[in-house]
Amino acid sequence: MTLATYTPFDVDKFLSDALRTVGVEAGWAPACNAYEDEQGFWIQAALPGMERKDIDISVEDGLLTLKGEHKEDTSESQRTYFLREIGSGPFSRSFRLPTNVDASKASATYKDGVLTIGLPKREEAKPRRITIETA
Repeated sequence: MTLATYTPFDVDKFLSDALRTVGVEAGWAPACNAYEDEQGFWIQAALPGMERKDIDISVEDGLLTLKGEHKEDTSESQRTYFLREIGSGPFSRSFRLPTNVDASKASATYKDGVLTIGLPKREEAKPRRITIETA
């Protein structure tokens, strides 16, 4: 008896790759990490080859949005690609923020192609230590 192995795949990526091979660009979104520590929430976006001026970050109604455009090198039109995974053109990624974020104190850095956004927690939401007094 032979067992078949089921391997799930990403339908969106499959269709996007299929369209790209026939010359239709289906859009792209940067790979991101989102995590939390005691002080706040962090989002990292992989934006290789982009300039800071081409990236826009906004927070409105509890929604953090990254927008930008990765411009193609003009010499790329003369190339024949066999594999193309680095996106180009406009992009947008949005993240719903928790209610305990102090968006007015958000910060962002861009280094080595990685955009890092820091979103501190409100002071009342941070863990605090309670001392026990002797009676």
